Amino acid sequence: MPTLIQAPSRRLLLATAPAFIRRLGARGDQPNILLCLGDNFSWPHMAATGNNCIATPHFDRIAREGALFTHAFCCAPSCTPSRASILTGQDIWRLEEGGNLWGHLPARFQVFPDILEKAGYHIGYEGKGYAPGSVEAGGRTRNPCGPRFDSFADFFTSRPKDKPFFFWHGNQHRNAFGKPVDRTGIQLDRLEIPPFLPDCDALRTDFYHYFQRLRELDATVGSMLAVLEQAGQLENTLVVFTADNGMDFPRGYPNLYDFGTGEFLALRWGARIKPGRVAGDLVQLKDLAATFLDAAGLPVPAAMTARTLLPLAQGRRQPARDFVVTARERHAWSRPAGLGYPMRAIRTATHLYIRNYEPSRNPAGHPTFSHPTQGVYGDIDRCETKWHLHRNRDEPGIRPYFDLCFGPRPAEELYSLARDPAQVKNLAAEPGERRMLTTLRNRLTRHLETTGDPRHTGRPALWDSYPYHAPYRPTLGPGTPAP
Repeated sequence: MPTLIQAPSRRLLLATAPAFIRRLGARGDQPNILLCLGDNFSWPHMAATGNNCIATPHFDRIAREGALFTHAFCCAPSCTPSRASILTGQDIWRLEEGGNLWGHLPARFQVFPDILEKAGYHIGYEGKGYAPGSVEAGGRTRNPCGPRFDSFADFFTSRPKDKPFFFWHGNQHRNAFGKPVDRTGIQLDRLEIPPFLPDCDALRTDFYHYFQRLRELDATVGSMLAVLEQAGQLENTLVVFTADNGMDFPRGYPNLYDFGTGEFLALRWGARIKPGRVAGDLVQLKDLAATFLDAAGLPVPAAMTARTLLPLAQGRRQPARDFVVTARERHAWSRPAGLGYPMRAIRTATHLYIRNYEPSRNPAGHPTFSHPTQGVYGDIDRCETKWHLHRNRDEPGIRPYFDLCFGPRPAEELYSLARDPAQVKNLAAEPGERRMLTTLRNRLTRHLETTGDPRHTGRPALWDSYPYHAPYRPTLGPGTPAP
């Protein structure tokens, strides 16, 4: 595989060659690409990342036979904008309506599956592609992930044998609230409970559901690896296994703490990635767009703020991988008039700095405004833990957890990762942290200005006014239907 420095000369040779030579060159060089994308999972819960509550043999295999990234982050801890950033290789503040949950991705934003298809790839997806939101409102005639298939096996069987393929497997999250608990194969006594959540039956019920979903995802990925292996295609397939955003627990997604943005990530590509590589650089899921194009020998569009992961996966150095910036705009319709809770954050190896642009709003959703499916505090999904905290919020043993998950937050937050890896003690007001606070505040501002964030360039920040394409009708107040 050529490096980024070598790639332009190869592309120039192919571009000036006759068409049949270009096709032969593409077929000889370009790998198949399989993206396995989970829905609402956090980084520490695979066996290869330190969890021993369940077995995840297929993620572990990809990590063992390829590269494991230990500091990977989504661009937004919310399904639709996270997927938009993966598809476009861009930060969500550059994607207009694409920055919101239940939004749409305007067709003028180029997506990597279309680029691969134009270069000769056979593409498709199953499950949850770009979602939830509207495809048509963005001026598109199909999902940005490509044509939909019932399964990977159907896609693989129907593919043209003379073309490389790209396939997006989107794990579909089904909310298990109120459903029977299956404890099979889960050693929950080994769970390290995040310090912002109480150890209670409600939490354990949610984690049983969570780990069953994660095991099912891992098994599904295993079945796809088996299809490739049986067909002799595994070694020429770049396999990526990750998730779109963090776990759907209070103070998990859609927040900018690590449990909302931190993701497991492993890449396997036969002999192109040596087994056992562990990369500790800070990377983001938008980088997958550039990675796939790089693997296919295609140029990365200038609009993409993503960078290929292949040098890191292959054990080479890559400069300026010492921070990531994450963002959140409107998640659920959980406040009157559809107001969101805008945030930006910069994460380094030692600190997390968060800027809350509207601290007068509640970060979990309005406490009395009822979301059509999630209830009050609608930015937190229905789960036993949510309702346990809400029902018992006045009890002294529960109140600190309730305040962390549901309470208001100041305009700035600062956390020391060495002293506080779960990010529960805000140091922003501490005199001894003033220098670090100023440094990260300024660094974040410069990055947002450079990359064109409307919240820092003087352009209108319109996310609160963009359409919300959910199938249900939002409410304007408790129990009041929208006109």
